[in-house]
Amino acid sequence: MRPTNEWMEIWKKKREVLSCPNDLNEYFELDEIAGQKLDRLSFGKVSLPSGEILVRDPLVYLNKDEEPYFEKVPAGEFEAVGAVILSEEDCARYAAVRVKFNENKAVRFGEALLGHEDISDLEEGEYFGFNVDAGLGTILDKETLIAFDEFFMNWHEENPEGNIYDDYFADIFSKNYKENPKYQREGGDWINWCVPGTNLHMPVFQSGFGDGTYPVYFGYDENDKICSLVIQFIDIKMAFEDED
Repeated sequence: MRPTNEWMEIWKKKREVLSCPNDLNEYFELDEIAGQKLDRLSFGKVSLPSGEILVRDPLVYLNKDEEPYFEKVPAGEFEAVGAVILSEEDCARYAAVRVKFNENKAVRFGEALLGHEDISDLEEGEYFGFNVDAGLGTILDKETLIAFDEFFMNWHEENPEGNIYDDYFADIFSKNYKENPKYQREGGDWINWCVPGTNLHMPVFQSGFGDGTYPVYFGYDENDKICSLVIQFIDIKMAFEDED
């Protein structure tokens, strides 16, 4: 569903409110934020054949009727990279995940939206985001969603009493942990999964501190063109500066 002209006018006026208060470039450029050491981890490629992009919890909030964000991104295959918080007291936490569509640097970050949210009364610090109930997030394309939904429905028809994580994905996560143990807990924290029968890749990764609602931002370059997408799982300054 495309946004109405009235909605677009409000969206333009709400640009500052819909902006991320953090410079998300720092997550992928600095070695430390708020006393927390950072590193980067590649989750492999994400396939975006149509440029109609979504971010969702893959096991709870993903079906063929889910809508992509109203702003399209460049079509193609791009690398998904996680910004990882390193800790001696806790496991590695994925603070953010970024997909860059070109080499342009983002000069501002605005929340990715479907185009029909009620943004008229949105205030500073509020966001819509996406819901996580399985402790996982994924980035995918509308075409990938159709293929995923077909796989998901067929799997459940063949395994009516099954649990798709325990009986299917758990082994894939475990295998990836054994092959790529860096910044993963035993059992696995990320995979680069290709929908069976296709060449469509959708990386799946742990969601920061677990279940919750997380904002997704488009990065815009100096020409106000989308150059990246960033999921912010952890506001590092808020989480750790306040704690100190």
